[in-house]
Amino acid sequence: MNIGEASEKSGLPRKTIRYYEDIDLIRPLRDRNGYRAFRDKDVHKLIFLSRARALGFSIDDCRTLLALWEDDQRASADVRALAQDHLAHIDHKIQDLQSMRATLSDLITACAGDHRPDCPILASLEKE
Repeated sequence: MNIGEASEKSGLPRKTIRYYEDIDLIRPLRDRNGYRAFRDKDVHKLIFLSRARALGFSIDDCRTLLALWEDDQRASADVRALAQDHLAHIDHKIQDLQSMRATLSDLITACAGDHRPDCPILASLEKE
């Protein structure tokens, strides 16, 4: 199948598929005319990558996950460890976002939001 069909079946834009090929995440066959010839196996990989990216895994993590997925001798502990590391990273991001939210909420509450020029939000941003 061509890239358009692979795009439709996988739900990924053609540009993303080309990018994944450029960075060697997928390697579709080439027809004699040079066009990509995607197999069902390639589409399955694209769907796998789409789901992994939707969970926030990095490209390097996706590369590792693909290698583990293709390895019949893999240890599930390796997959679990990668997922646990990623979950810890997500938890850290959530904590950072909650802290940012609390700070911004406090600044908004402190700002009168009236005609006067003094503003604790701007004052906070100008501090070193």
